[in-house]
Formats: sequence, structure tokens, C-alpha cells
Amino acid sequence: MRRRLFGSVRARATLGATLVVAVALLAAGASVLLALRSNLTDQASSEAESSARKVAVSIATGTAPAALELPDGDDTPVQVVDGDGRLLAASEDLERISGTGSSAVRPVTPPVDDDGGDDDGGDDDGGSDRHGGKGRGGGGDDDSYAYGEIADDAEGGEGSATVDGETRDYRFAALEVKNTRQGDLTVYAGASLSAEQSAVGTALTVMLTGFPVLLGVVGAVTWLVTRRALRPVEGIRSEMSAITASQDLARRVPEPATHDEVARLARTTNETLAALETSVERQRRFVADASHELRSPIASLRTQLEVGAAHPELLDVDGAVADTVRLQELASGLLLLARLDAGERPGEARVDLATLAGEELSQRPAGRVAVGTHLQPVEVAGSRSQLARVVGNLLDNAQRHARSRVDIAVRAEGPWAVVEVGDDGGGVPQAERERIFERFVRLDDARARDDGGAGLGLAIARGVAVRHGGALTVRSSPAGGALFELRLPVAPAA
Repeated sequence: MRRRLFGSVRARATLGATLVVAVALLAAGASVLLALRSNLTDQASSEAESSARKVAVSIATGTAPAALELPDGDDTPVQVVDGDGRLLAASEDLERISGTGSSAVRPVTPPVDDDGGDDDGGDDDGGSDRHGGKGRGGGGDDDSYAYGEIADDAEGGEGSATVDGETRDYRFAALEVKNTRQGDLTVYAGASLSAEQSAVGTALTVMLTGFPVLLGVVGAVTWLVTRRALRPVEGIRSEMSAITASQDLARRVPEPATHDEVARLARTTNETLAALETSVERQRRFVADASHELRSPIASLRTQLEVGAAHPELLDVDGAVADTVRLQELASGLLLLARLDAGERPGEARVDLATLAGEELSQRPAGRVAVGTHLQPVEVAGSRSQLARVVGNLLDNAQRHARSRVDIAVRAEGPWAVVEVGDDGGGVPQAERERIFERFVRLDDARARDDGGAGLGLAIARGVAVRHGGALTVRSSPAGGALFELRLPVAPAA
């Protein structure tokens, strides 16, 4: 079921895009929540420290804890604790507190000094500090006042407090006030975290509500966009299916009017179909031409044998042998072309083209034309029999069309071994210099088939040259006829 559900590219693309967006949204949402909470917590810490510093200033300037005017406990609960942890002052309506130096909510009675007076009274000599406190104008780097010294930094913490029956979370700041009439005191002031909790909760609610909607929109948009993008691919697929069913290789797939990968896929598919159509058409012509070429010698041979069977004295043995040889050569040529079309790899034997050309010349009796040679030893790697077939076909073609002379040359030109076979015949017209390498092509239509061959020699020669990594071309020779040039890679040094 899962494989069918996500079996399409569109479904996988939609799932992938949705997952990526979901991960990105979760990361962004977590970052936003953490940043929001951090900023609001820092703001609450600043408010708590500001409240604690105001109370500390009052204590440092001589105000007794019992006489302090503390802020409203609902917003900023405040406690003043001495060095022994006793609560000396607390905000009004404070019922319970945690996270500070004292959990008490009712201040104790201030201690009485040795002179019989309490701590918020002054000495008779004008209020000089027993603890050696500095005056308001005394200066100093630690906020020194007439009756106490305030610490530079406040310590932070979190806790809760119940004020007038309502419990909230607070951010507390603890600020020390030293050398007061009551000794070292600590002021705890809190700032409510309700705003931070409310903002974070609202943001979390919005995210939890909006994220599924946003993911649904992303999934739907991705599904639609992917569907639109893959619509040409479906058109290509359906047309290819129709071409396969109809076997009509002349049809082509639709090409989108875009310049993206799908358009390039359609163009490549049409190019492949065109190449396949050309190949199939060539094979059809090959089969038809081969059948036509085989029909004549077979019919001639059958006629001769039938006549010989009825009238032995009339049997043309020489003609029968000639037809049989022609059939053998034609079958051999067709077999070699089939092997070349199948991609048969040439051999790796080292062949001296000069020696090979000499052997081919020696196998031909002296004919009506003279043969000039210029042979330099040069070795190539490949199939000796196939290369001999190429040189032989070029010599046969030159001798067939020459008036009085054929020239063959073998030489090395850099990394190439070059074989040139020229004649002084009528040559090959410029427009026909590629067509003559096609199969079963004869330029002289008036020439008899027995004299002109089957039209496979040059096609075989070029096929063998290409399989050996070379090329076969034709141009005009200096004598006015045709000059065939065979180029093959020189064999590496042994």
C-alpha cells in the first residue's frame, strides 16, 4: 500500500517538499520561541533589578526596613532579608513566596541596638553611621550612600509568589546592601513573567494552528505544480506507448515550448525515434536489395542446372561456376556487413599494410591496366582478413573504372597510416561522393550487374575502416579519376 501511495514522482516530490518545509518551520518556530522567551525574561530581569535597586537606595540612604514604601506586591513583590535570613520587610498582600532568600511573608521585629534605641532611630550626635558609612557625596565606584553601600551587580533567579490569592511566576533580582544600621541586608524584588508566558503561549498557539495549514498549502501547491510540470512527460509517455503499439516510427512525441529538462527530453526522444526510423528503413532496404541481388544468380544457376539435367551436352559449367562464385562472394559480403552492424570488435593483430597491399596485388593476374606502387612499411592493429578485404575492394573498384593505370601508395602521416588507391577513369561526381558508400549503390546504371558487382564493396570498406578507428573518403586523383584514401591509426610500438 505504501509503495502504491508513493509510487509516483509527484507524490514523492510533494512528500519531500512538505517534510523539508515542516523541518524548516519547526526549526524557525523553536528559534522564535526561544528568542522571544529570552528577550522577555531579560526584560523582566531588568524590571526586577530596577525595583530592587530603588528599594536598596532607600535603605542605603537611611530608611529603616519597617518604614520602606514598597511597590505593589501584585506587580513586583519585594522582600528585605538580613544576613541571618530573617525577613525585615515584605510587600503588602504577599501570602506565599519561593525562589528568594526567605519564604516568610511577615517581617520580624527589628533588633534593638545596645543604646536602647531601635535600628530606624538615629544617634544623638547628628546621625553619624556606626558602621562607617560614606556620605551621599563621598563618591566611590560601588554606589555608596550615607548609611550603606549597594552592590554593583544583582543576582537573578526565578520563583513564584501568591499575592492577594493569585499565584504567579516571577523573575527575582537579589541586590545586597552592606554596612547599614541593620547590618548587611539583601533586597529581593520580582517582576511578573505573565507577559512572557502569555506571549510565548500565544506564539505557540499560533504556530500549532498555522503550521498544519501552511504545510497543507505547501503540499497542495507542490502537488499542483509538480502535476503541471510532469504533464509533458505524461504526453511523451502516452505518445511513445502509441508508437510502440502502432509500430509507426514516423510519429514524434510532442515537444513543449519551453527550454527546460522536459523539453530537452522530448527533443532527444524525437532524435532517437528519427535515428531508429532511419536504421529500420535502412535494414528494410538492405533486405530488399539483398533479396533482389540474390535472385538473379540463383535464377541463372537454376536455369543452367535444369537445362543441364535435360540436355547434358548443353550444360554451361563455366557459367554455373561463375554464378556460384558470385553467390559465395555476395553471401560473404552480407555476412561481414551483418557482423559489422552487430558491433563486432576487430582483432588486435599487427598488420603491415605495405605487405598486405603487395599480397593483394600478387593475387591479381596482369590485366588491361598498369599498376604503379609506392609502398612504405607501416603497421596497424586489427583484423588481417577484414583489412585485406578493404584493400582488395579498393583495387577491384579502381581496376574496374580505370582507363589505363591504377596507383596504390602506402605511407605514414604522423599517427595515421594512409593507403591511397587512384585511377585515371571518369572519377566520382561531387554530389555522389557519399552515396557511393551506401549499400547496393551503383553509379553506372547501364553497366551490367555481372561487370559492376553487387554494390557492397565500398560499403564494406568504409564499415571496416570505421570499426578500426579510421575513415575512408574519396576525392579526385591527379590523373583525373577517383582517389580513395584509407586512414587507420598506427599501431603503438611493440
